[in-house]
Amino acid sequence: MKQTMLICLGAALLPLAAQAIEPGPSSPQQQVTETWLQLQRSNQVASPNLQTVKPAERELSLQRLLDSYKHPIPEFYKEYGLSSSKGK
Repeated sequence: MKQTMLICLGAALLPLAAQAIEPGPSSPQQQVTETWLQLQRSNQVASPNLQTVKPAERELSLQRLLDSYKHPIPEFYKEYGLSSSKGK
């Protein structure tokens, strides 16, 4: 009876122990990344020069994309690693 009551009390107090992560970056690198993402989203540092693609370049890139579908996806990939037993 006493053990059941302690388990119920512990389960009831468990949500109080969980705390949310504080908002904001946790490292300087994350701060820089978030700053760049905000600049991209707000479009504040966009180039004034319109970037265009020539028709020949567009054709080559689309052909490269289509050619990439010619290779079948293998069912299994070979594993390369230090634990290979081929040399033993």
